[in-house]
Formats: sequence, C-alpha cells, structure tokens
Amino acid sequence: MLYRYHIYIKKMIQAMIEIPEEANHILNIVKARYNLKTKSEAIAKIVIECGANIIEPELRPEYIEKLKRIEKEGYGEKCSSIEQLKKKIEKE
Repeated sequence: MLYRYHIYIKKMIQAMIEIPEEANHILNIVKARYNLKTKSEAIAKIVIECGANIIEPELRPEYIEKLKRIEKEGYGEKCSSIEQLKKKIEKE
C-alpha cells in the first residue's frame, strides 16, 4: 500500500509523494524518536541528514594520503610575507 503526504518545509514548498508502507513505518519511527509533530518534519530531518553525506562525502583514502604527503613534503614555494607573494603572482 502506498501513502500520500503533503510536505511542508521552511519555505513552505509543497510536494505530493507516494511512499511504500515500509517507508511510512520508518517515518513514524523517526517522528516518534525525535519528537516531531508531523511526518513532513520527519522527511525533512531524514533528507537533511542523508543530504549531508551526499553533498560532503568522505575523502577517498588515497586522496587523504596525497594530502598528508603534500603537507609533509611541502607544496610549491613558500613566501615569508604577503608582499613577497604579491610579487611572485605579478611576475606570472
């Protein structure tokens, strides 16, 4: 069985969605666990929490290693002052 809900978010954006019974059950649990008033608030909470993982995913281990290597070995030339940096930039 599918359930239909109207969702209200801070800017009052409305959406009609159809979800399976299992998703509805999960919404009820989230609503109760976080003491939320509506299922719309539960949907918003789930989307925001999951969205953070999508928008800011964890760095791949090989990229972290590369960053550590760059930090250890240094990267490019070092400048002792802003003026020195400006001079180098203007030369290029």
